[in-house]
Amino acid sequence: MKKLLFLLSLLVAQTAFAQFHEPVQFSVKQNKLSPTEIEVVFTGSVEPGWHVYSTDIADGGPTRAELTLEKKQGVKPNGPLRPTGKVKREMDEMFGMELSFMEGTASFSQRFTLTEPTYEVAGYLTYGACNDENCMPPTNVEFSFRGQGLTSSGPSSSPSLVGKGVDTIATQKDSVTTPLPTREGLEEGPMGESLLWTPVIDELKAFGQGEATSSSDAGWLRIFLLGLLGGLAALLTPCVWPIIPMTVSFFLKRNKDDRAAGIREAVTYGLSIIVIYMALGLLVTLLFGASALNALSTNAVFNIFFFLLLLLFAASFLGGFEITLPSSWSNAVDSKATRTTGLLSIFLMAFTLVLVSFSCTGPIIGFLLVEVASTGNIIGPAIGMFGFALALALPFTLFALFPSWLKAAPKSGNWMNCIKVCLGFLELAFSLKFLSVADLAYGWHLLDRETFLSLWIIIFALLGAYLIGWLRFPHDEEEYDEMGEVVVHQRTSVTRFFLALISFAFALYMVPGLWGAPCKTVSAFAPPMKTQDFVLGQKETLHFEDYEEGMAYARANHKPAFLDFTGYGCVNCRKMEAAVWTHPEVQQVMDDDFVVISLFVDEKTPLEEPIIVDEMGEKRKLRTIGDKWSYLQRSKFGANAQPFYVLVDGDGHPLAPSYSYNEDVPAYLQWLKNGLKNYRKQ
Repeated sequence: MKKLLFLLSLLVAQTAFAQFHEPVQFSVKQNKLSPTEIEVVFTGSVEPGWHVYSTDIADGGPTRAELTLEKKQGVKPNGPLRPTGKVKREMDEMFGMELSFMEGTASFSQRFTLTEPTYEVAGYLTYGACNDENCMPPTNVEFSFRGQGLTSSGPSSSPSLVGKGVDTIATQKDSVTTPLPTREGLEEGPMGESLLWTPVIDELKAFGQGEATSSSDAGWLRIFLLGLLGGLAALLTPCVWPIIPMTVSFFLKRNKDDRAAGIREAVTYGLSIIVIYMALGLLVTLLFGASALNALSTNAVFNIFFFLLLLLFAASFLGGFEITLPSSWSNAVDSKATRTTGLLSIFLMAFTLVLVSFSCTGPIIGFLLVEVASTGNIIGPAIGMFGFALALALPFTLFALFPSWLKAAPKSGNWMNCIKVCLGFLELAFSLKFLSVADLAYGWHLLDRETFLSLWIIIFALLGAYLIGWLRFPHDEEEYDEMGEVVVHQRTSVTRFFLALISFAFALYMVPGLWGAPCKTVSAFAPPMKTQDFVLGQKETLHFEDYEEGMAYARANHKPAFLDFTGYGCVNCRKMEAAVWTHPEVQQVMDDDFVVISLFVDEKTPLEEPIIVDEMGEKRKLRTIGDKWSYLQRSKFGANAQPFYVLVDGDGHPLAPSYSYNEDVPAYLQWLKNGLKNYRKQ
């Protein structure tokens, strides 16, 4: 009977593993470089959207690629494991460090110097892989090679092995399947394994599809709208708005006998502006390449440079000084435009506008290009520039079509300088974001979360003070009364009042963040919560990191268990914890009604002795605690990606469908309550 149960459980496990998603497939081979040197090469095929981390990830980050040697006879490692594929680098805000990874193809090599006539080398490569939604548990690629050493210059006598995490090396001690450990007082099933480890894949499937969501890079529509918003802001600055009526009037007067020709020239002028800015967007990515631009946007040195650049532009917008391109450039283009006719003349006039308005448009364009560069799409900057240029060009066409609108358009005045100063405040605030990236990369701790929030609170409070009229800058025009005296108590317009109200309210909203409040609105800009030195009212909660121990506590206290399959290197696990777990209702239900058991699949603490398990007819060696929890997730629940959440009763049976990465708090809360309701029905 026991044998029958074992075969049935093995059949269920094989069916489950057939559904596993393996986004990375590694092969292993050895190359004989010389009579005294060999090279072991690992080559992985990585599915689109996934990436494999490189070897230089610091502690506390995702799973880095590491080589472990279990046997080395007649060989000596020649240097460390080297990544030989194309390595990309990005600053990751969640981990607060620069991460290196490979996409498409991941390859590593390890060289060995031969020291004896025969050699044998065996071990395994450990690697981590993630996409935008999930991370795979640390995976081992085993290898074993032997051959002739110093006396032979031919190829190795050992064939290459294809590595899929299969254990190919086992000592005499490990040659039998070791039963999984059990806790005292728990029933045991066939082969001595705890019933807590019995697969429940079919039970989990009976609840239906688990909750999950997908996250994608910024879409083209978002990039376009971001550019359009930037263009509208630039349109209302003193460098651009006053030029519109003069230019439209010029075209209409030049063709006063042919209004259609005037409209045509105005439309051509607008199209020329779009072409120039789109060409600028394409030129940037063609010069640097999409991936290089993306790397620059997350590079620490580049972020320091951009912080200083935005600081410079902010000071200019606030009235400290004026930044303009050399006047000889615009004079030369303008002179060329007056000497030519036709389409070229109109194009050169549009180019003159681009040059003379640089002091207002330059900072916005720079910020926009860096923002869209993170998409890694070569046409992203061009789409952003199209939105920006469309906002600038549209008024020229509309006013040419409807000249009467010019009379109703707002006249130039101090309101334009107000917009320019407000943009200066915003650039000052956003500049801190780039300094934060560099601060996290170098570990300076100059701009921890509470310092960042303090500066933002001050900046937006001062913006409110400016809008209400309590603060003035050099370019703000004085207002005079009928006697020619300066008006001391100026009236505040209704528009400025409401904008000031919003700015003051936003500043007050961030104040609780100084004591650890989530402040989710600014979480995309502020440094991660882990840089916060002090969190008011932080509550110690009962949290287990051992499956059997946590389940024993759940049984003894008659509570359901919340199994959290996670990883130290799982970005989306941290996002769920920051965005969902901190919600008051969610936190209360998890603390009061569940026993939370977090199982880190990348925990590197070695087991007391390795455990050999059978999966899909192949033997695998569990060496670490993380291997053990990863095997539990695969064998019991039929899943192998993180984050992965399961609600179970005291015997390990599921109470609801599984839950993955989804930051929808109401859905998550409902999922918890459904599991609790099913538990109480029992």
